[in-house]
Amino acid sequence: MAVTDTIADYITRIRNAQMAKHRIVNIPASKMRKAITEILYDQGFIHKYKFDDSNGYQGTISIALKYNEVTKLPTIKKIGRISKPGYRQYVPSEDIPRIINGLGVCIVSTSKGVMTGKQAQAQNVGGELVCYVY
Repeated sequence: MAVTDTIADYITRIRNAQMAKHRIVNIPASKMRKAITEILYDQGFIHKYKFDDSNGYQGTISIALKYNEVTKLPTIKKIGRISKPGYRQYVPSEDIPRIINGLGVCIVSTSKGVMTGKQAQAQNVGGELVCYVY
C-alpha cells in the first residue's frame, strides 16, 4: 500500500516507536525526511541518526530515540503535522508560530531549504509549515 503523506508516516513511526519504548526506529528515507531528522538532531530531540543508502534507491534512516535517563520518558513529548496534503499552510516569516513560547520547534519548508521557524525568521523567509515538535 502506498503512503500518500510521507511526512505524517515519518511522524507516526517516531510516535509509535516511543510509545513502544524502542531505542531505534527505521524509516524509509527521502530528502525531506533527512532534513527533518537533521533538525531533530540539532535541536536535541533525538540521540543520533544514520542514513543508509545501500539497500535501495532512497535508502533508510535509522534514528536512535532519546529518553530521559531518570524518568525514562521520551524527549519528544509531542510531534505533529501542521500542513497536510489536502490543506497546505503557507505563512510569511513574521507569521511563523512559536511553539510553547519558544520551547518547541516549528519546522518550515522554505525556498532556502528545510529549517526551524527561528532560522526562517532570522533569514526573513516564509514557507510551508511542515510540523511542530516539543
